[in-house]
Amino acid sequence: MNFLAHIYLSKTDTNIMIGNFIADFVKGNQLNNYSKQIVKGILIHREIDRFTDSHEIVKSSKNRLWNKYRHYSSVIVDIYYDHFLSKNWNDYSSEPLEIFTERNYAVLTEHISDFPEGAKQTLKFMKQTDWLYNYQFLSGIEMALNGMSKRATFDSKMEFAIEELNQDYDLYKTEFKSFFPLLQKHIDQFEPDQKS
Repeated sequence: MNFLAHIYLSKTDTNIMIGNFIADFVKGNQLNNYSKQIVKGILIHREIDRFTDSHEIVKSSKNRLWNKYRHYSSVIVDIYYDHFLSKNWNDYSSEPLEIFTERNYAVLTEHISDFPEGAKQTLKFMKQTDWLYNYQFLSGIEMALNGMSKRATFDSKMEFAIEELNQDYDLYKTEFKSFFPLLQKHIDQFEPDQKS
């Protein structure tokens, strides 16, 4: 899952949401730099990724992309799934997407001084082009894929992945709609193992 799903699955807990947002930029013993609740958010983020990457439904989505995109298939599916979450937002939240995204941008910005450098840069780019809101549009997904492609270490070809989304749109949508409630239930029941 990508940024929108991670923030959504943090519910209304600010510290968990911050941890969930910065998790990819926190390595090894850097966990010690954060409060227990932020660490909980980091661990929830990692569990979301673990559960998602290992699930058979998600593997079906990734396998369709594997021949062309190899290990970038996971990143592409994460973006596709955020598209379906935002496109069908009213199925998952009573708060309008625009208000949800503005509120969470404000919370993240308020705490940005505590973020690792990579997370600061990501939030800056995210707000500039309003990723979270624009995921609902195919143009927003295309923009996200282009941006990811430019930042990839190798030639990822991710900028072309809008073609596969258009080609198998209903299939990816069905897989997302089958998978996401399972992820929600899993994270609702998940309790990170934190050392005191």
